[in-house]
Amino acid sequence: MSPHPLGLPSSQAPYHCDLRLNVLMHQKIDQPWGLSVHGTGVVRAEPEIARIAVAVDVVQPEAEAAFADASTAVTRVREAIRAHSIPDSAVSSSRLSIKSAYDGYGESRKLLGFRCRVEYAIQTREIEAVQRLVTAIVAAGAEHVDSVTFDVLDKPTMRDRARREAVAAARRKAEVYADAAGVRLGSVVHIQDLNPEMDEMTRGHGGGGGISTDDLAPGAVEVTAAVLVGYALES
Repeated sequence: MSPHPLGLPSSQAPYHCDLRLNVLMHQKIDQPWGLSVHGTGVVRAEPEIARIAVAVDVVQPEAEAAFADASTAVTRVREAIRAHSIPDSAVSSSRLSIKSAYDGYGESRKLLGFRCRVEYAIQTREIEAVQRLVTAIVAAGAEHVDSVTFDVLDKPTMRDRARREAVAAARRKAEVYADAAGVRLGSVVHIQDLNPEMDEMTRGHGGGGGISTDDLAPGAVEVTAAVLVGYALES
């Protein structure tokens, strides 16, 4: 008598298979309650505002010289911003820092002097003029463009639309499953938001001085929503 692949004698093989089939047939879902489906909604819109983060960054052997050069550059940058008809109220309070500047790392690093950095955040509705504005600011002395971000004014309305689309998508999916299973879709018994507001997207570009002309194309602002919806089922 040849041995069974699982180590059972051939005479016991049918018994083993019947036992396994019996276990599978009696398996069931713990606490069955209905149908759970996932839905996603995406809403896109043309940008209405641009936010530009720039910085003046100056290194000089002496702290006083670094501060003086930074102050001169700041004056030129502010003039460049005003020349593009952007009011002072659209420019955030600048953040100034001054600290030692080094070349290299560890014990071999060398003191270069002092770095004075002044950061600005600028907001404008003139989307088409962003490239010219950034070019003028860089030429005035703010050589670090940290980011350019495009956004809309009424993000909550876009978010509401995306959530409605997500629920509608979940409903369509649930109806397909119910129809395929030969049952009727009942009432909603559970809704779970899967997209916190912090996950929403704006169209943005990281900078550090490396933004090209093509990078400044605004594209579209996108807001997404995802939801998990539970339905009761009726026979």
